[in-house]
Amino acid sequence: MLLATWNVNSILARLPNVLRWLELVKPDVLCMQETKCTDDKFPALEFETLGYQCLMFGQQSYNGVAILSRGVCESPQRGYPEGEEVIQSRLLATTINGIRIVNVYVPNGQMVGSEKYAFKLEWMRRLREFFDTHYDQKTPVLLCGDFNVAPEERDVYDSRLWQGRILFSPPEREALTHVKKWGFTDGFRLHSDAGGQYTWWDYRAGAFRRNLGLRIDHIWISEPLVSRNPRTWIDTEPRKWEKPSDHAPVIGEFEV
Repeated sequence: MLLATWNVNSILARLPNVLRWLELVKPDVLCMQETKCTDDKFPALEFETLGYQCLMFGQQSYNGVAILSRGVCESPQRGYPEGEEVIQSRLLATTINGIRIVNVYVPNGQMVGSEKYAFKLEWMRRLREFFDTHYDQKTPVLLCGDFNVAPEERDVYDSRLWQGRILFSPPEREALTHVKKWGFTDGFRLHSDAGGQYTWWDYRAGAFRRNLGLRIDHIWISEPLVSRNPRTWIDTEPRKWEKPSDHAPVIGEFEV
């Protein structure tokens, strides 16, 4: 089974690229973030034509997550079970081929020390609590999405420049480490130790051409999936296309 995660930065704006990529790569599952549209406007028919079922949790103009699958999506869940006063469409979970898949779009945080930054840290605290309460480390669990955090110095193009800035500040990295300690392994790092491999590049200043990026999109897996994951990699090809998302897909292969 091929599973991919991709922040598409508006599914309506990137639909031609996403369809093109699906036909080239043919993943069994695609978890998307920042779809930026309500469920009634989601282009489900185009994906169904390619043989995918669509599971959506959308929001007008902001956020939004979706899962496309060639297999049956069992026990879908939208958002945290306890609910929120103001719904933000950032978490979507389902079970496919016996693997519990949790697709997340972690808040960006905007600026260190801001209210949105505090919200980001609290959201990640709740994410760890969510796994503590509802999941068992002995079962196949996969957490993927745009985490909006680069975990290590080798995950940013210039760690001195990014030190203390949003996406790489110590509190964010500590919060993400706390989630990871639930029992996850970084699928990408399971197969590659090298730095200079990123998933996001700013649109400005030729960042992609100069490879000035950050690795903030991830596939994490629980222990039962580690031996079933022969490879996980970043596909930078669609970042080269016309009108791309500023993120590249991350793909994991799993034995089922």
